Amino acid sequence: MFEKIEIFEKRYDELNSKLYDPAVASDAQIYNDIMKELKSLEPIVEKYREYRSALQNLEDAKQMISDGADGELREMLDEEISESRAAVERTSDELKILLLPKDPNDERNVIVEIRAGVGGEEAALFCGVLFRMYSMYAEKRGFKTELLNVNETELGGYKEISFILNGDGAYSRLKFESGVHRVQRVPDTESQGRIHTSTVTVAVLPEAEDVEYELDPADLKIDTFRSSGAGGQHINKTSSAIRITHIPTGTVVECQDERSQFKNKARALKVLKSRLLNEKREEQNSAIAAERKSQVGTGFRNERIRTYNYPQGRVTDHRIGLTLYKIEDVLNGSLDELIDPLITADRAEKLKESMDG
Repeated sequence: MFEKIEIFEKRYDELNSKLYDPAVASDAQIYNDIMKELKSLEPIVEKYREYRSALQNLEDAKQMISDGADGELREMLDEEISESRAAVERTSDELKILLLPKDPNDERNVIVEIRAGVGGEEAALFCGVLFRMYSMYAEKRGFKTELLNVNETELGGYKEISFILNGDGAYSRLKFESGVHRVQRVPDTESQGRIHTSTVTVAVLPEAEDVEYELDPADLKIDTFRSSGAGGQHINKTSSAIRITHIPTGTVVECQDERSQFKNKARALKVLKSRLLNEKREEQNSAIAAERKSQVGTGFRNERIRTYNYPQGRVTDHRIGLTLYKIEDVLNGSLDELIDPLITADRAEKLKESMDG
């Protein structure tokens, strides 16, 4: 493991020295590429240097004791040995996690699709709650939200709403949100005060690069139609909305948020590519998951992942058995207390697999 890190450290030092080269400084593309690589190497190199420092402190303290230190100095050295040994173990474990293979999609933008499931209008209203939650979370993280498609109901809910979150690491933060979200609450329309259970499906797709998935134009059926629902004066007056059907798979994508038919078509194609590419990945992941005893998973669409219980004020993530009694904070975009433990659990599972392998 440490031989591999030493190679990273050497590369890190080389890249740092290149930054002082005038030829590099004057070429924005090369400079940005170097900075990107440095950013990926820096956590590993810094942790390795922390590990070596702790190891050196441990060896120095041991040497001083073997040289005959006694009395008060011996007590100080014993304490130093205990602290340094703990630091060595901690940094060694952290290095193992940092060296795990990274998800190549982690730094990408994400396409989020929220659809009403069981529960009729109540499910549609909760789609709106989740959209607001993700929008507020995006704002806290500095991600930009772009609407793609909205299918509203008469009471202000959504049968379906899809949007892009643009920002570094967006997929790494949102990828565990895919799956079935269950809500338990008393609807406004319920006169008896009974709690209803509804479900909403969330799909999180890493945005596909154009080169990753080639679409054959002959496989596409493209229709234009007038936008529906709330959205401004242009709605129902111009046929700017786009529906693209991928004939071989029957996958349908609609985009109607832009006034421009050209922009809607470009966005719809982007979503279609991302969806088809994700389906390929899900097939691969299903094959892998079938061989595992347990997994955190990135949420297959029929997997119930989380429950939002309004009367008890709690949110429970069923994959890791985590319950938070702060539903208002979560629905106002404070998702990190759910997301961070999911990332940690996923890393622990991957670390276990790498050690078992």
